[in-house]
Amino acid sequence: MQTFKDIDLRTDPEARAYVKDEVVNVTFASQSGFIMSREGPNHYAIGDALITGSTGDHWSVTRDRFDAKYLPLNSINAGEVGQYRNKQIPVLAKQISTNFEIQRTHGGDLIAGHAGDWLMQYAPGDHGIVGKEKFQMVYKPSK
Repeated sequence: MQTFKDIDLRTDPEARAYVKDEVVNVTFASQSGFIMSREGPNHYAIGDALITGSTGDHWSVTRDRFDAKYLPLNSINAGEVGQYRNKQIPVLAKQISTNFEIQRTHGGDLIAGHAGDWLMQYAPGDHGIVGKEKFQMVYKPSK
């Protein structure tokens, strides 16, 4: 399995910018803990967003990152339980041809992807993994 450390997709000629278009269901953590995503454990703190994606997958996002990246839908206020849509913020992505792993953030959870999955970079040092089927469903090239 390939392990990525200190990778920065801004300098990778194979990485491209994409935008996500997905409505997700969100609750907010009342205590710290973790949820198991397809890629591995996602630890969270009180107040962090606990997300169920359009394909039924689960993950957590720190509250500050969530507030910067998602908008409430259906007349709910930010911070309330309900549906949210991601903002159209470009992220960098690269499809990986072998099984791989990376830390979500420096010192964060170690997550693993399968051959064909996508390595995501939301900001320097802020990574994720999206399965190839989900990537095809919710990500489009950035204009």
